[in-house]
Amino acid sequence: MNATPVDPASGVVYPVGLRLLGRRVVVVGGGQVAHRRVAGLLEARARVTVVSPSVTPALEALVEPGSLTWVPRRYQHGDLDGAWYAVAATDDPAVNAAVAAEAEAARIFCARADDRSASSVWTPAVGRQGDLVVGVHGGGDPQRAVGVRDAVVAGLTDGSIADRAGRTGAVGGPGSVVLVGGGPGDPGLITVRGQQVVSQADVVLADHLAPQSLLASLPADVEVIDASKLPRGRSMAQEQINELLISHARAGRRVVRLKGGDPFVFGRGMEELEACVAAGIPVEVVPGVTSAIGVPGLAGIPVTHRGLTHEFVVVSGHVPPGHPQSLVDWPSLGRLRGTLVVLMGVDTAPAIAAALIGHGRAPGTPVAVVTDGSTPTQRVVRTTLDGLAKTMADEGIRPPAVWVVGEVVGLAAGAGHVPAGTSDDAEDED
Repeated sequence: MNATPVDPASGVVYPVGLRLLGRRVVVVGGGQVAHRRVAGLLEARARVTVVSPSVTPALEALVEPGSLTWVPRRYQHGDLDGAWYAVAATDDPAVNAAVAAEAEAARIFCARADDRSASSVWTPAVGRQGDLVVGVHGGGDPQRAVGVRDAVVAGLTDGSIADRAGRTGAVGGPGSVVLVGGGPGDPGLITVRGQQVVSQADVVLADHLAPQSLLASLPADVEVIDASKLPRGRSMAQEQINELLISHARAGRRVVRLKGGDPFVFGRGMEELEACVAAGIPVEVVPGVTSAIGVPGLAGIPVTHRGLTHEFVVVSGHVPPGHPQSLVDWPSLGRLRGTLVVLMGVDTAPAIAAALIGHGRAPGTPVAVVTDGSTPTQRVVRTTLDGLAKTMADEGIRPPAVWVVGEVVGLAAGAGHVPAGTSDDAEDED
């Protein structure tokens, strides 16, 4: 909608929330404005019909699975029959006026995308956080509404606007557990949903590789528990972590398990989920950016590249080849032509490199080692597979580190980006 001022004599807007589940809504027009309106209507689970000779590719993709009905022609009088709500979003003011006139005669509320003053309803700037919906009307200025909406949603996300009711579990009832992947360490790389649940937590069990600055912003009444697993050092037993998740949730608290990377990439997330389910605790999983992809990407290294590699494999290097606990098929990986990404593989790097070469990987294959990925101290060291052991020793490489084997390493010259945070999915050894 445009920002043309609306005569105050027309009355102030009366905000309501339309419950459109299963109700027919007609959108006339198939361009970008219609696309945005349809997205919100589908989220409300309305039965959407789009009337337009052509539609955007994204709208067309929704037709075959039945998400919406497309009538591929120009608008005709009668198209609004049976509708509860209508949107006039063509680039032809005459068509939009005709749609609005039919809607007015049928007592159907209609939003005209080209003329706010001629609309019987104004679409607010909408933001969502879980089941909380924020809608803002800007008094005729959509950009003003968007700015206020974004500020409110950002405050709810980072906790500066307290949603205390949203944080409180049912009185006398069980709380819940959310397993959150914090990404490679930079707090800006956690997902929006991840940041939301952290800001609403009563208890946070955090790894040392999780975004630590998020913990500093939590209210004083939020209990933060150090559940770190240091490489070859001090660590909280997994059984104790599981018990803490369950006991706090049973006490009616909202518990967040904040982990580095993604909970299901060498993060024991499934063990924690199974423990919660067995105890009857509601549990949610929030995926995170895994360091296996994110850290090489931040160093300018793609794990795949068209015409160069069609495959990549992520390996835990916490035990070396030949170790009785190793589940890795090293002979197959030695024959691999694509990209190999190794996590938790600093101490075992010499043995892994030797195994890969012994099983067919070329000794001169490029290797990049990225330490402290996504932090201000991120460092990238380049070598070859046969030079990896010496490079690791000479450069004093220590965890957290991710190393990449393959021709994609050569694509990264002069590339890379360093945000702020910490790194790696690994929460066990290395």
